[in-house]
Amino acid sequence: MDEKKLYTITVFSENQVGLLNRISIIFTRRCLNIESLTGSPSSIPGVHKVTITCFSDRATLENVVKQIERLVDVLKSFLYTDDEIVYQEIALYKVPTDRFIGESDVEDIIRRHGARVLHIAGEYTVIEKTGHEDETLALFNELQKYGITQYVRSGRVAVTKSTAEYVTMFIDEQRKRLEELKND
Repeated sequence: MDEKKLYTITVFSENQVGLLNRISIIFTRRCLNIESLTGSPSSIPGVHKVTITCFSDRATLENVVKQIERLVDVLKSFLYTDDEIVYQEIALYKVPTDRFIGESDVEDIIRRHGARVLHIAGEYTVIEKTGHEDETLALFNELQKYGITQYVRSGRVAVTKSTAEYVTMFIDEQRKRLEELKND
């Protein structure tokens, strides 16, 4: 049996009500936990992209991808390992301004982690960090001494390292097949 590791699944679809519910049911039936989930419009007009991460073995997730593709609103779905994609997450940290500004090493912490101050108010300061999970957690651990009052990390956003957009190729193939059927 394959080793369980983190995989990224991308789903290209129409933006329809209930689609995420139907996708999550596929994971639930297999007792798989979704680690992160993000959705947004894609580079193709009218097509949305959902990015899901999940710990499992490759064979199980290949079956999940096939099952996702059977959903009516789904155009195409793909499975990736971390070495096949470029990905990031964003994290926000809210710390009390008085404790944060009063320390001498604050600027050093922010620079060392490649973070930035997003908002300063009288009671709190919000810091933003983009990166991989281990990077955002490292900053979280360092900021804990300042009394983090809120912390949130987004789901993964990812693009492939391939020079081709596979979903565009798939859509072009489908259009070509449709034209051939019309001509017959």
